[in-house]
Amino acid sequence: MTVPRQPSSPDSPDSPDSPDEGKRPPEDRRHMIRRRWLTATIIVLLIGVPAGYLVISANQSRNSGRDKEAKYSATGLTAGWPSKVQRRLYDVPIPPYSREVAYYETNNWRTSRLYAQFLTSNKGLDKFLKQIGSSTADLEKNDITISKRDRKVVGWEFTDPGPWYGLTHEQKDPIPTLDVVVNRANPDHPMVYVVSTTTP
Repeated sequence: MTVPRQPSSPDSPDSPDSPDEGKRPPEDRRHMIRRRWLTATIIVLLIGVPAGYLVISANQSRNSGRDKEAKYSATGLTAGWPSKVQRRLYDVPIPPYSREVAYYETNNWRTSRLYAQFLTSNKGLDKFLKQIGSSTADLEKNDITISKRDRKVVGWEFTDPGPWYGLTHEQKDPIPTLDVVVNRANPDHPMVYVVSTTTP
């Protein structure tokens, strides 16, 4: 006679449902503290480091902007691009991707002037001169066409090493007349200074 097999007790070691099956020993307290510290460190690094870079970058950008504003405000110039309306009215088509752009506008009952400066490429200079109806062939070496009076208004001294070139592009009123001076100390990136004068 075969004795029927008794079902395994849930508490029996042979039972697949035994609560002790796969149970790990309790975690050592030092190990738990070390694991939590490591997790916290990783979170700080993942969040803190990029945030730190953003803060540093923002401060550098802000400081750079303040330096430019301080530099130009001492001369009356405003760091940045003249508005599209100003550029169109004064016939000063500053080339795209220009740097060190600054400007200043004066108005009185007789004349209006826009003073502008920008650092560009040789291609940018060619494009600018072509758009105002001139060319690099019209630039005369050592010809400082911007008057002392206009230079004094915005603090341009033109004493840096050259070579310096200049031209005056005269046009019939009320179309502006442009006095242009170019510093080619850097042969690949000319610095351009413009005074556009118009009579209402």
